Amino acid sequence: MHEDLVQVSSPYGCKETVERLLAAVARVPMGLVAHINGQANVAKKGIVVDCDQILEIFRPDFAVRVWAARKEAGLDIPLRLHVYVAGGRTITAYRRPSQVFARYDHPDLVSLGAELDRIFAAIVESAFAAQAP
Repeated sequence: MHEDLVQVSSPYGCKETVERLLAAVARVPMGLVAHINGQANVAKKGIVVDCDQILEIFRPDFAVRVWAARKEAGLDIPLRLHVYVAGGRTITAYRRPSQVFARYDHPDLVSLGAELDRIFAAIVESAFAAQAP
């Protein structure tokens, strides 16, 4: 297991997990940059797979902060949530933003990474809370 990888088992199936994550992303608020539905993409080729979707999320104000600190760190945005099925469980995984940005060794990115760690944890926690849509 990688120390930078967070994996959370969802109490919901794939479709509901993705819906709940999308709602949580909007509540934080963060922006959905892209929704990559891997299972739908391979289905176009006649291949059936369990849940495999990626939500790319970020915000413009965070992007400006990344670019101002280290332009090359723009390669690591947007950040991703990966929803998949393993061992019969729906999993949501993401790399800790603090670890993603640590490689750039810049104090502003260390600060931003810590801020984004809290936001990503809040997204997942909120998505799986009983009251979430």
